[in-house]
Amino acid sequence: MMKLYNSLTRRVEPFVPLEARRIGMYVCGPTVYDLPHLGNARSAVVFDTLRRILMHAFPHVDFVRNITDVDDKIISRATELGEDIATLTARTHASYLEDMGALGVLAPTTEPRATDHIAHMQDMIARLVARGHAYVSQGHVLFEVATNPSPGVLRDTSGLQVGASQRVDGMDYKRSPADFVLWKPAAKGEPGWESPWGYGRPGWHIECSAMAAEYLGPVFDIHGGGSDLEFPHHENEIAQSTCAHGTKQMARYFVHNGMLTVDGVKMSKSRGNFLTVRDVLRRYPGQGDAVRLTLLSALYRHELDFTWGRLEENIALMSSIRSVAARSSSPGTPDAGLVEALQANLNTPLAISRLHYLVKNGLSDALLASARLLGLSLQAPAVPQAAPQDGPEAGGQPDDEEIIRLVSLRQQAREARDFARADSIRDELAALGVSIKDSPQGPVWKRMGGVNAA
Repeated sequence: MMKLYNSLTRRVEPFVPLEARRIGMYVCGPTVYDLPHLGNARSAVVFDTLRRILMHAFPHVDFVRNITDVDDKIISRATELGEDIATLTARTHASYLEDMGALGVLAPTTEPRATDHIAHMQDMIARLVARGHAYVSQGHVLFEVATNPSPGVLRDTSGLQVGASQRVDGMDYKRSPADFVLWKPAAKGEPGWESPWGYGRPGWHIECSAMAAEYLGPVFDIHGGGSDLEFPHHENEIAQSTCAHGTKQMARYFVHNGMLTVDGVKMSKSRGNFLTVRDVLRRYPGQGDAVRLTLLSALYRHELDFTWGRLEENIALMSSIRSVAARSSSPGTPDAGLVEALQANLNTPLAISRLHYLVKNGLSDALLASARLLGLSLQAPAVPQAAPQDGPEAGGQPDDEEIIRLVSLRQQAREARDFARADSIRDELAALGVSIKDSPQGPVWKRMGGVNAA
């Protein structure tokens, strides 16, 4: 039986879904204004792994991961770059998908954009106003925390006077400092929408509440995200969702991953240790599997310290895994010990120790299936190739990195059972002069008339 640490109860509990055969899971996705860093990647990989072990046990998992494409950071970055907001968000969203694909993260079942759900947000805000949980002040709509019947679900608020009425410097439109914005006026030149409360845009918290309810219903199984979102984001989501729908819960389990440091220090551009996924894969091309293992090498709730030494250890481990798994004649079934480790509150360090055991004992069939369950593609890093004598004309040749990217995206589409997408990528590869063949060890590609590459 699956067990998870539930941030709502602050203990590990058996996972009992609302429906016996269908799981609803919502994970806070990226705010698309820059390239994803390793902290973003850790969260994506953790919840992708949770999704995979749930898919192993349940016939259907609805996995919703949103895209925040209207936000103060986005507006600021677009202004800084002199770039249209729609162009910026489309570009950075594409980069996010590409980088997560390189780490074996499956595409979500549904990936809603905030800007496509403004009407849903306005409907929820109107409901909160009608129910007496929100008020209009100086063009803003604010959630009145004092009206929330269940405050402090994710944290202890016993020492806080959340309903105290006092002036907030620069925010005299608030009845209480704890009240948070549901809708706010849009400044000139900023994105905005017409509403009953004036031209403006939504607050951050209402976005996730509206999109989660639209695709998973007012109450669903699991809500995930980084521990930095526990307060205020998830706390406020719960407040507005339960008050809008008249429910006691938003999600039955809240699951949070810990933060990431680099060489024992918090990531920061000023410290020079800020690493994007592309920074790491530029230094170690084609080592997405090893990066994934590194991001899973600590218990998901704990802080993870990323070091180059740890990554290099996992590069060596992946070489051994590919070597042994290549001997497999069939995928087999995942190792029971590895499955049990993942079901025990996603104990990925123990699961990785089972990979070591399978490698040591040459259990190739179980290793292949277990690696797949952990989201490892087993795609070997490409080796430099001479240009083929035949095929596309010189200058039209895709480089190995581009081919590997497309092969990885196709594999992710196949694993998500999006076969139309997989076939489309196969056709794209063929147009580039690359053929691809699926084997028990994974996809094998070659340039037409050229050299094989695993």
